[in-house]
Amino acid sequence: WGEQVVAQLEAYSRMTTAQRPEALQALREALRKGPAGAPTPVIEPVVPPPAPVVAQPSTPSPQPRPTARGAGLAASVTTLSGVGEKRAELLEKLGVRTVRELLYCYPRRYEDYSQLKTIDQLRYGETVSVVVTVWEAGLRQTRSGQYLFQALLSDHTGTLHATWFNQRYLEGRIKPGMQIVVSGKVDQYLGNLQLNSPAWEPLDRKDLSNARIIPIYPLTEGLTQRWMRVTLNRALAAWAGRAPDNLPESLRLANDLLPLSQALRAVHFPDSMEQLTAARRRLAFEEALYLQLGLLQQKRAWKSQEGRQIEVVPEYRAALVETLPYTLTAAQQRALDEMSRDLASGEPMHRLLQGDVGAGKTVVAALLMAFTAAAGSQSALMAPTEILAEQHYHGLARFFDQFPESRPTVRLLTGSTPAAEREEIYAGFADGTIHVAVGTHALIQEQVRFQDLALVVIDEQHRFGVEQRAELRGKGYNPHLLVMTATPIPRSLELTVWGHLDVSVLDELPPGRQPIKTRVLYPHERERAYAFIRDQVAQGRQAFIIYPLVEESEKIAAPAAVAEHARLQEEIFPDLRLGLLHGRLRSADKDAIMSAFARGELDILVATSVVEVGIDVPNATVMLIEGAERFGLAQLHQFRGRVGRGEHQSYCLLLAGEAEGAATERLQAVEATTDGFVLAQKDLEMRGPGEFLGTRQSGFPEMPMLSLLTDTRLLHRVREVAAQLLDSDPELRAPEHAGLAERVAELWQQAEEAVS
Repeated sequence: WGEQVVAQLEAYSRMTTAQRPEALQALREALRKGPAGAPTPVIEPVVPPPAPVVAQPSTPSPQPRPTARGAGLAASVTTLSGVGEKRAELLEKLGVRTVRELLYCYPRRYEDYSQLKTIDQLRYGETVSVVVTVWEAGLRQTRSGQYLFQALLSDHTGTLHATWFNQRYLEGRIKPGMQIVVSGKVDQYLGNLQLNSPAWEPLDRKDLSNARIIPIYPLTEGLTQRWMRVTLNRALAAWAGRAPDNLPESLRLANDLLPLSQALRAVHFPDSMEQLTAARRRLAFEEALYLQLGLLQQKRAWKSQEGRQIEVVPEYRAALVETLPYTLTAAQQRALDEMSRDLASGEPMHRLLQGDVGAGKTVVAALLMAFTAAAGSQSALMAPTEILAEQHYHGLARFFDQFPESRPTVRLLTGSTPAAEREEIYAGFADGTIHVAVGTHALIQEQVRFQDLALVVIDEQHRFGVEQRAELRGKGYNPHLLVMTATPIPRSLELTVWGHLDVSVLDELPPGRQPIKTRVLYPHERERAYAFIRDQVAQGRQAFIIYPLVEESEKIAAPAAVAEHARLQEEIFPDLRLGLLHGRLRSADKDAIMSAFARGELDILVATSVVEVGIDVPNATVMLIEGAERFGLAQLHQFRGRVGRGEHQSYCLLLAGEAEGAATERLQAVEATTDGFVLAQKDLEMRGPGEFLGTRQSGFPEMPMLSLLTDTRLLHRVREVAAQLLDSDPELRAPEHAGLAERVAELWQQAEEAVS
């Protein structure tokens, strides 16, 4: 009897589709009867213990097979039925290796087929599910060799055509007289309603792809949506109830959150959109909590260190501010108040200074460095590029020259600094005779040692890795840290990006600044732009012309600075003085050109993106950007910020080539407003948080469910919850917080490893 059963099973794979039902029936009969004289066998599948059910979504639940390999959620996906080595390799391309990673492989979107309709209710363009009877069905081949499987479907209200392309296997599966459920988008052909390649299933089968809200998963070649749904369904049936719920029950109930097992089932196979919203909120809340706990732990650890205490004498501060040739804005004064308190607190300052282009961040940082020098200590300012470091150096030197006495000494150290001068600078850092060090990555070289580094300033901090920032701080004993960003951070991201920092915002421009007039131009208006520049130069002003490339490229159809500089000098402005600036020039040459432009010895500066930040020429009133569609929104705003720094009306001309889609939207946004915070939010919406932040260098845990665009209110609530948790249990040592503590540590460690 046993050999007979084995033989039937082995023969099954060679049978036709028509033969298999009959063979299965015979096999069932044989198993039911058992061998002659033997009792009927009882087959009991081994299944995991059932999870508690609280208003669970009605996920179809096949019996999972026992998991012999691996342990717990860390087990390989190959422990799941239907996942062999080949499928496991394909899942790995999606970042899925373990059962846990599969459970958290969320759908990227959903199709709502949950509302069944009758044929007479269908409208063109709708996505629907319909219960129908198959009247006619057959396969035909077109002249081009394509196979079409076509069916005429009906219900009591009308008829509907359906066509499947190159799916020959449907012949024999969809037959006249069958009742099926079809789901898809309603199309139209020759006046008749039609469904093209709809999903379908027999009416008596409860399926994962019809008449419900359908999850759509990220895929790679070799995986299908249907297979992903079946596999997720099996994984949820076996493992959702075993996933540890790290949120304490009291916290979950207080915030009206679903249990984890229920949320996981509902996010994959929701019964309603309301249920999906509740599941998504639970999972996003948990991600946000891990993020905020990690950020607050970092902030509290920082604050717990012993810091340098630097008293800012009010009379000295007032005297320095009095020497400035302009009046500080209320926002600058407020930022100085906040930072003065930080310096005197005895805790290390850990503060972000952000503001719009031209808001005066550098002045605030310079005053802070002067306060530090007056206390007998040193400061270091690190910038990401040589040209920006040089601009900071010259600006600080001029700034400190205004002081009547106790003038801090400032020196520049970059990769281009000559060897002899470099040794002299090293000595000045070490013996304390240099009060302010300005430089690039050269400042974190092993040879650099400070006598008493008490303040570190990082400009454009997003261009530096976590380790580079830490290395510069390591040159002193718990020095104060001020980070500056050239581009405003959207307010919706402050709790995420800067959750571990205190934030000072410069939200007003110095008095007397006129808004820059911005206009998008097209190639046929180029001559008008040139005429406008000539008119401004005739009035004694200066202009920038920016190009996206240094040299011409065969691969990129965009104007290049070197060739265009020659053309402009020879053909367009032969009587004017033009300079050329790009990143490939030697440091000394860049300095000479910038100095000449600042002194008014050049009328027009032709440049690449090296002028994006740090250049301050008040007499420059025109910024013409060629190939403007090739620059990002933040870059365009930074370029525009190079003009409008003096008393004269300034202009930004965005000369676009073939702009469409997102490029057009960027240009229109820059034309519409000069508010950097508004543009930062627009940039975030267009690019998405991952690209906006640069996830690789962000140092944050991944948050696939949390939307930094729309979950602002949730983030604020979670911030409060995280602060309350740490107030009551700073180390998360309570038994009910053990899972939280472990997961927070695990996720932040993974994030740090990804950055390093």
